[in-house]
Amino acid sequence: MDTLTQSVKPNTRRSQSTPVATAGDHAVINDFLTYIEIELGLADNTLCAYRSDLIHFSAFCLQQFSRPLVGVDRVVIGEYLKYLQTQRNMRTSSVLRHIAALKMFYRFLTSRGKSAENPTEHLETPHGWRKLPDVMNRSQIEALLKAVDPKHRLALRDQAIIELFYACGLRASELSDLTELNVHAELGVIRVIGKGRKERIIPIGKPARAAMEKYMRELRPKLLAVSGSRVPNVFVSRSGQPINRIVLWQRLDRISRAAGLKHIHPHKLRHTFATHLLSGGADLRVVQELLGHSDIGTTQIYTHVDADRLKNVHRRHHPRP
Repeated sequence: MDTLTQSVKPNTRRSQSTPVATAGDHAVINDFLTYIEIELGLADNTLCAYRSDLIHFSAFCLQQFSRPLVGVDRVVIGEYLKYLQTQRNMRTSSVLRHIAALKMFYRFLTSRGKSAENPTEHLETPHGWRKLPDVMNRSQIEALLKAVDPKHRLALRDQAIIELFYACGLRASELSDLTELNVHAELGVIRVIGKGRKERIIPIGKPARAAMEKYMRELRPKLLAVSGSRVPNVFVSRSGQPINRIVLWQRLDRISRAAGLKHIHPHKLRHTFATHLLSGGADLRVVQELLGHSDIGTTQIYTHVDADRLKNVHRRHHPRP
């Protein structure tokens, strides 16, 4: 891991020079990241987030308390959380992620005998407010699909991307990682590797299937010919290289603006996918499986979104509607 270059705003009169992590801190952070990657199979995005959180915490410990990570106690943890909330004005969701990283990190250290005491053992995880997901209605989905310029060189690809996002409820990283081997058009399903490298099978649906097959038949070979390479990813750039989730966000944002829609991102289509399934009468457990949620409590938030369905049920079954 590279030398630590992040600085932390001090809340004492200590030097404000950029701190440098000790070799010991680098080693234990690397050991922990290897553990959660190989043994727990956590996603790359989670690895990056936890790496950033622990590097920043290491800087805080050195600058504020002159202690390495294995030498902190509950007081240091408490001061760090106070610092995140008061000096960095961090959102509750981000603080919760820092807490999760610290708790997992120190459980790892104590289980490996690298730390005699777990300073996060009695740390309670506060529950943040759950924000209801913002979803699109059916007319907005139609407008988004129609906004793809048929004359654009990448129109077939962009059409297939939007159809697949909406039809399958994929995360941006899952769509960018989708490979030819995981597309089973003859069965009408795709195989997705999600968070924690968990596998799930998702039906495609006729419109998405037709759009993806047309893209793979008519456009994708031409894009691959530009680079002369044979990448396994289904969706590639104009230069024939795999597109990442950032590019997916950018293309979706540009198309949504052309449709007169704002703040449309891949996760909004994922929210819409789940909400529209539930409004059509889908079982909550099925939606949980399709989304790849490990906890059904995460899926249940979508039951609060579809107010129209609740009103219809009430109107049909209540004795005094």
